[in-house]
Amino acid sequence: MKELIRFSAINKIEGYSYIVLIFFAMPLKYIFGYPIATKIFGGIHGILFIAFVYQLIIAAKSVPFTKKESFLYFLLSLIPFGSFYTEKLLKDRAAAETLSIRES
Repeated sequence: MKELIRFSAINKIEGYSYIVLIFFAMPLKYIFGYPIATKIFGGIHGILFIAFVYQLIIAAKSVPFTKKESFLYFLLSLIPFGSFYTEKLLKDRAAAETLSIRES
């Protein structure tokens, strides 16, 4: 469960960094001529994305996630706002696990 919480946290942070990169840094670069914005936010997002993939691998082994789930979470990380859907899926999964534990 600890790895699921960590994965959820890095998923949120990486998702927000992607949104900032696309909707803040990219317009600053291409509309207003400030290329430093993408260098800064792109680097931050890159580090967070690597941390996301690392945590996805760790969580996939310890939670465990199926290969289909892992692939879906990875694909959703490439889509703007996809990480927020991942968060919904993770909450649904945690709720289902809690319910199954209570029924046991």
